[in-house]
Amino acid sequence: MTPDSDSPVLDESGHFHATDAPIDLSVYRWEDWLTLVMFWLLAFTVFYQFFTRYVLNDSASWTEEIARYFLVVVTFLGASMGVRRNSHIHVEFVYRYLPALVGRALSTFVDLIRIAFLGYASWLAIELVPRMNNLGMTVVDLPMSWVYGFVALGFVLMTYRAIQVAVLHWRRGWSVLERPGEDHDGPSPLPQAAGRGARA
Repeated sequence: MTPDSDSPVLDESGHFHATDAPIDLSVYRWEDWLTLVMFWLLAFTVFYQFFTRYVLNDSASWTEEIARYFLVVVTFLGASMGVRRNSHIHVEFVYRYLPALVGRALSTFVDLIRIAFLGYASWLAIELVPRMNNLGMTVVDLPMSWVYGFVALGFVLMTYRAIQVAVLHWRRGWSVLERPGEDHDGPSPLPQAAGRGARA
């Protein structure tokens, strides 16, 4: 909630005057919405488990396993959001004591290592998906390749977003490692690219 212009939040009679800030959904991408759907499916599954166990006294056997798989899916899809927003844990302290050129080189090296690691993890996850097709879930008659497919999707998304972040850092000339706290929004359109309306 934000107050109207420069007027006080409380007037002389003690009435509260504030307006809601406009809701901007443009900062969210499609993986954010997919993660939100999976999160609510997880929440519904856990609630259903609680309801059947403590209200009906007849716990649904499939809920615990499926909730665990939904949590795995939310974790890996949500990690791609963290890569895009560049909000994963960083070690920024050492950059304070490095010359600018050394810090820039080290930051670029970090970006390249992250892309290489996530790319390799994506390849391993994709290789694993067909191998898990013959392994079924414990309670539900579905192949485990479904779960590993979402894990692979999460790694592919993380790799793609890591490349976007690295390109952004290269164009901008600095990263959040070099200037902590200045930007944690990830690959938003650059000022010169804003006219093209580019958006991933």
